[in-house]
Amino acid sequence: MPKTRKIPAFIVAGAASGSGKTLVTLGLLEALKRRGLKVRAFKAGPDYIDPGLHRAVLGRPSYNLDTWMMGTEGVRETFARAVSGADCAVIEGVMGLFDGRDGRSEEGSTAHLAKTLGVPVLLVANAEKAARSMGAVIKGFEAYDPGVDVRWALFNKTGSPRHAEILKDSMPRGSRVKLLGCIARDEALGVKERHLGLVTASEDPGYIRRAAKKAADVLEESVDLKELLGSPSVKVSCDNEIHVFRGERVRIAVAMDQAFSFYYQENLDILESLGAELLPFSPLMDEKLPEGADGIYIGGGYPELHAQALEANRPLRDSVRRLAKKGLPVYAECGGLMYLGKAIEREGRRSAMAGVFPWATRLLPKRKALGYRVVSLTPECPFLKRGRIRGHEFHYSELVFGPGEVGMGYVVMGGSKRAPEGFSRGNALASYIHLHFASNPAFPKAFIRLARLCGKKVRAGT
Repeated sequence: MPKTRKIPAFIVAGAASGSGKTLVTLGLLEALKRRGLKVRAFKAGPDYIDPGLHRAVLGRPSYNLDTWMMGTEGVRETFARAVSGADCAVIEGVMGLFDGRDGRSEEGSTAHLAKTLGVPVLLVANAEKAARSMGAVIKGFEAYDPGVDVRWALFNKTGSPRHAEILKDSMPRGSRVKLLGCIARDEALGVKERHLGLVTASEDPGYIRRAAKKAADVLEESVDLKELLGSPSVKVSCDNEIHVFRGERVRIAVAMDQAFSFYYQENLDILESLGAELLPFSPLMDEKLPEGADGIYIGGGYPELHAQALEANRPLRDSVRRLAKKGLPVYAECGGLMYLGKAIEREGRRSAMAGVFPWATRLLPKRKALGYRVVSLTPECPFLKRGRIRGHEFHYSELVFGPGEVGMGYVVMGGSKRAPEGFSRGNALASYIHLHFASNPAFPKAFIRLARLCGKKVRAGT
């Protein structure tokens, strides 16, 4: 019987987006790391940027935990596997504590995740424009769902010592929520943002680490960190055995650079568990794909910010187009979809891309799409011909089609007015939707199987 032990684990949740939970999370990761602890970080929901920030601080992967995309059992399995061998676990929430799929369901919310894993919550609330009213906020969050263990509160952006005293006095009498401290307003604290969210760690990891260190310095002075570490709440396995794939390896080239960095770590782990050797490459810098690639995976990111550099790397664009035309399996999501088109149009400039598909993508001043998606696979999908898989969509661009035929590998469920998705051409599949492979493991299996079948044949014919 495997040995287990208990470790501290908690969720850093927000009263709303903009409460400061990302900065608090980064500061806590840095502060706990300073104590010599092996910390494992997680992110509630479908976001890809925050896990990258966690990784920049800790030097190890951070995992998404989304009860809607992965299901409760999938979340528990991923958490248990990732936290094995750790000394503590810190989970960053998404939006406000109770925000999830919609206004009726708790699915996808930080609250649902807290109940699923049985971990307590540290609620971060922005007190910049309130004083005694924050006591009502705490009382409301505590009472809204008694099944959620809101154990601690942290007030952010306080204006003065007197403001902090009023906030402390506002805590509701008889509440089980303990105030851990107050963080004074400081314009130097924070992480820069842009249209899709925070600056990514791949763009400036040094900046992220500096921000985390500054936040940690503040937390060390204003927050009772011993309280967070004083109540171990989850069991973890002491079995750190590494399960090695014994079959024939298949080599998958994965785009990884400043333009492409949005991946669910679980997706990459699943591919490796199926026998994939992941070969990072840079569409910005590398003139050719990694040697012996049997397939290509291009995730999301900010290709629009690097469009001129991507255009300048014509040898790689030509290589991707040539191999895709010959039948090399290619899977692309969001930013990857943009790269596989003919061009990216932004602020009056048109930059040529790989040209695997007959569209250009045009950047818009406002968000085009946001939300969870369920897709039903069709026989035109080059990988898996039937079944459903879940994912998330978030982008500021739209497709502008030129002449040329494409197949439809998905049907987006939930209404006839949905925009078409899951475009296929040969063995290439591109979509705005970031699919989570844990919601249907047959999908990545089919991708790996096709790469194993076609990779060598394509390379032999080039």
